[in-house]
Amino acid sequence: MKQGFFEIIENIPLTDSVYKMTLKGDVSAITAPGQFVNIKLEGLYLRRPISVCDVEGNTLTIIYKVVGKGTQQLSQMQEGTLDVLTGLGNGYDLTAAGDSPVLLGGGVGVPPMYLLAKKLLAEGKKVRVILGFNTAAEVFYEEQFRALGASVAVTTVDGSYGTKGFVTDVLNTESYSHFYTCGPEPMLKAVYKASTTSGQMSFEKRMGCGFGACMGCSCKTITGYKRICKEGPVMRKEEILWED
Repeated sequence: MKQGFFEIIENIPLTDSVYKMTLKGDVSAITAPGQFVNIKLEGLYLRRPISVCDVEGNTLTIIYKVVGKGTQQLSQMQEGTLDVLTGLGNGYDLTAAGDSPVLLGGGVGVPPMYLLAKKLLAEGKKVRVILGFNTAAEVFYEEQFRALGASVAVTTVDGSYGTKGFVTDVLNTESYSHFYTCGPEPMLKAVYKASTTSGQMSFEKRMGCGFGACMGCSCKTITGYKRICKEGPVMRKEEILWED
């Protein structure tokens, strides 16, 4: 973990509620796709955890959805600097991918899939990406994944774009060596049940500190309690114990 100040280079809307922010600063602590950053905002006590979408040179890209006071404040910032904790969380393990991994992202679970796809493609993997949204107006980053060289499928719950249904509807038609996913818990649980291989899931939890001190985001696994912010957010399929 490293604390530093990042300069805001760009902050633009991708949809009505989803924004892309590009920051410039020391990204050396970010060592794996799936890690996250924790941003301090003026007047707010708790930092806001946001997944890493991309790292290139000394620039960091994050994509976030406006859901409350903190992200609303973030969406209005066009210049200045941000106090950012970087290199948080464990990230995805690329060594388990096999030859043809499938990546599934739902809503704001899509961004961490981008850097992961980029890294896997650089290793010569045949990458399939499945992106899930509620409706066509919410779709983002489809073309950016295609530009990397990944095969991309998009699903919408209402059928207004791509395949009607959920990411699992496409997953059930695929052949793959390993899966990686990030999204809301109901989606993760559905992927867990539908998947036919081992895989890795990134969980979204409300966090207090973001680096393991407060124990506020603990979850139960087969080896005991783990902190989503520290031992996670990525968990292996085989260690997850679902709570009803």
